[in-house]
Formats: sequence, C-alpha cells, structure tokens
Amino acid sequence: MKVRNMFSRKKSVVGLDIGTNEIKAVELTDTGEGVQVTGFGWGRIPSPEQVSETIRTVLHEAGISGKRVVTSVSGRSVIVRYINMPDMTNEELKAALRFEADKYIPFEVDEVDIDGQSLQETDSTSEGESEMKVLMVAAKKDLIQEHVSQVQDLGLTPVVVDVDCFALGNAYALRQMNSSRLEDEETVVALVDVGATKTNIHVLRGTTSCFSREIYVGGNDFTDSLSRHQHMDDYEAEELKRSPDGHETMITEAVQPVLEDLASEILLSFDYFENQFDQQVAEVFISGGASRTLGLKETFERVFGREVRDWDPLENIPVKADCVDVEAIREHACQLPIAVGLSSRLLDSA
Repeated sequence: MKVRNMFSRKKSVVGLDIGTNEIKAVELTDTGEGVQVTGFGWGRIPSPEQVSETIRTVLHEAGISGKRVVTSVSGRSVIVRYINMPDMTNEELKAALRFEADKYIPFEVDEVDIDGQSLQETDSTSEGESEMKVLMVAAKKDLIQEHVSQVQDLGLTPVVVDVDCFALGNAYALRQMNSSRLEDEETVVALVDVGATKTNIHVLRGTTSCFSREIYVGGNDFTDSLSRHQHMDDYEAEELKRSPDGHETMITEAVQPVLEDLASEILLSFDYFENQFDQQVAEVFISGGASRTLGLKETFERVFGREVRDWDPLENIPVKADCVDVEAIREHACQLPIAVGLSSRLLDSA
C-alpha cells in the first residue's frame, strides 16, 4: 500500500466518501507536474433514504462534473487479515488467496470478492522456507454490488471500490510523498479516524500497512450519551455537541464515559500491534468529524500516554482556488482523509 511518485497525463478522479451522516467529495487532478485539488463538496445526509440525492446535490453544488469516482466500503461485511504465505509471484498470490481464505474469513468463499498483496520482503522461517507477509481483503459480493449500483445509478463511473482504512493510509502516504520533510521510513504511526458510527485504526510503518481495525463506537455514541445525560432528543444533542455555546464543561462530562471506553479499546489495539511486531507506535494522528468532540484529544493523550495530533491530508497539496472554496475545505480538513485517499487512486495507473 504505497502511493506511486510518478505522474502521467492530465486526469482527474473524485474520491467519494459516503458516510453514515455526511457525504464528502474531493477531486484530485494530475497536472503532469503534480496533483492539485480541483473540486470539493460536503453535505449532511438528512435520512438514509436520501443518500443518493445528497450525493447528487453535493457534486452539483461543488461544480464537480467528472464522472470517474473511487468509493469505499467498510463494516462487518469486510474482512482484513494480515497473514504469512509462502513466497510467490503476484499472479500466483491471487489464485492462492481463494484457497487460503476459508481459514481466515467467516463467510463462504463464493460469497465474497477477495484481493490481496504482499507487504514486505521475503523472510525465512525457522525451517528455512521462504515466506512473505500478505494483506488479504474479503468483502461480501452483495455489499460491493449494492455500492457499485448506487454510484452507477447516479451516472457515475466507479473506477475502484476501496476499503476505508486503506484510503486513510493512502491519504497519509500522499501527504508524506508531497512533504519537504525527510521522514524515517521505519517510523510507526497510528491513524485514528473517528466517524459517526465507527472508529478506524490503521497502523503504518513508513507508508506500509501493518495493522487495521474497526471499532464500532463513534460520534453517534457521543451524541447518545449527551442525550441521556441531558434528557434531550438526539437532534438537540447533536446540535449542542456541534455548537456548545457555553456548555463545554457539561458536554465534556456527558461524553467522558464513552471517550474513556473508546480510548481503552484503541490502546488495546496499539498493545496488540506492539507485542506482535516488537515496535512502538511513535505518533498518533486523529481525524474524522467526531475527532473534534470536546475532551476527545485530551482523553486520548492521557490514556495512550503519548501526544495525539490533528492532521490535514491536504496540507502539502495545492488547491485550485478558482474551482474550490478554500475556506470551506480547510474548515472540513479533519473530515477528508478518506475522501483524499480515495481520490489519490488516480496515481495507480501512472
């Protein structure tokens, strides 16, 4: 999972992040000299029945006319595993994964689409046999088909259906690729994206995927906790959470139990990774709309025992100001890593 560093002919791809509560769209264009942001749109989803209409509205209001989109799936119908396999070519790997899959996934093999790739150089086992670390992804076929149909019904062309956590990693890799700072390729970072219904964790060594997990706790759980604490409905609680207006202390107290539980679960993931790989998570970067929840950053830093940083996936990428509302895209920057990572797929064919 490494972003390429070469560029080809001018082309554009729209990264379309279809969340539970919001739609985010980021268009990246390859100019031949580098990538730049040429489109941005955002909008809340009023109800589950209005997802498609919201996508159409977001793209129209953003002035995004490109039809080539990359979207992503996630959830319990998507399985990610990091496994060891005998050393083999990429062509052999594709075939071998289907035979290996039933050991690692809770679905029938014919119910899923399976893909994978080698993640590191070949190692030798204690018996002297060569093996490699492989990332295997399996997604239910009906989930993929439903997703593709939704996009096609809007007149769009799905180029790739990705997975949320890998889009998150690709956004970080793109940011690093465009940075002037020299980074240690062995530095281990954890990307923690807190969305409405779940939290994505993706641990990278340099820009190579090492570990990923979804925790089904997110912003809606913070809202529910606030709603119960203050005896108000979910809509009122959500609006209060977004605009505290002097109620910061009360909100922090109301959501604290959920924040503690989420932070503890994330820390368990860090501990698992560190025990498996004998490497420390050196840096933690947070993103997602719910990452702005009052008290979240402070709770994470206390529980993790290390600094937690916000990050902007577009900080090293120029924005075409005559096509994009620069102020709006900066305001929503923390919500955009997945959309940016999806649109970065335009580099795959370079």
